[in-house]
Amino acid sequence: MAEKQKKELTFVQKVERSISTTYRERLWTPFISAIKKYKLIEEGDKIAVCISGGKDSMLLAKLMQMLLRHTDFQFEVKYLVMDPGYNKANREKIESNAALLEIPITIFESNIFDVTEKVVKSPCYVCAKMRRGHLYHMAKDMGCNKIALGHHMSDVIETTVMAMFYGAQLQGMMPKLHSQNFDGMELIRPLYCINEQDIINWTKYNSLEFIQCACRLTSRSEETSSEDSEVNVSKRKETKELIKRLKRINPNIEKNIFNSVHAVCIETFPGYKANGKQHSFLEDYLKE
Repeated sequence: MAEKQKKELTFVQKVERSISTTYRERLWTPFISAIKKYKLIEEGDKIAVCISGGKDSMLLAKLMQMLLRHTDFQFEVKYLVMDPGYNKANREKIESNAALLEIPITIFESNIFDVTEKVVKSPCYVCAKMRRGHLYHMAKDMGCNKIALGHHMSDVIETTVMAMFYGAQLQGMMPKLHSQNFDGMELIRPLYCINEQDIINWTKYNSLEFIQCACRLTSRSEETSSEDSEVNVSKRKETKELIKRLKRINPNIEKNIFNSVHAVCIETFPGYKANGKQHSFLEDYLKE
């Protein structure tokens, strides 16, 4: 009797297998590690995975979907997409990728892009704050107690460097936060220990194409003169390039920066801020 042919895997099965095999050490293992180390998910949680349509949030959705399927403890997941005013192509791309990856998304609309187009000072800050608020509000209405965002290790590293070089302070990015405006709600970052380059490699490995930055402001700046574009250059992009250059000199630079925010020696700093209040080393020094 002829040996039965093995059943060919579907596309989404191949994608999931790449996570659990080829990219297990780069994606799945650090994902699980972050959840355990920072206690991001607890029994009975109902989590809204917030999907922007980019590579990070789509990977997060797939990882959460796989975890839900194999975990021993009970929790619920909703896959939430907010349309802040995407153009037709970006909206359709998000919907088609969600269908391709078999992620059951819930989409709701907002007018955030229309509002922020009129903002002259710090439109990116206003946009981010509004998006977060809309997501919290919708998630809470759906009965969720947490929202999950796709920030990864590279975001943590870049935020730390940017705060020091451009903000004149030492500041990191927390793996989870209590919401200040929505009682009982938390924000978690399950990709906290995953490097962005590994996400890019996984995306290419599976020939996946996700939307890039869909911001209207960014699109307009790219169409302006070189002088205007130079003024609007992203500080995050500059920081990415700086870290790339430093990595050529020290291959461990990213790991070292990431580990440093977990090992802050507060007694070596002449000043620090806690709960919005500035403190000096002299407060304790004079007590000795």
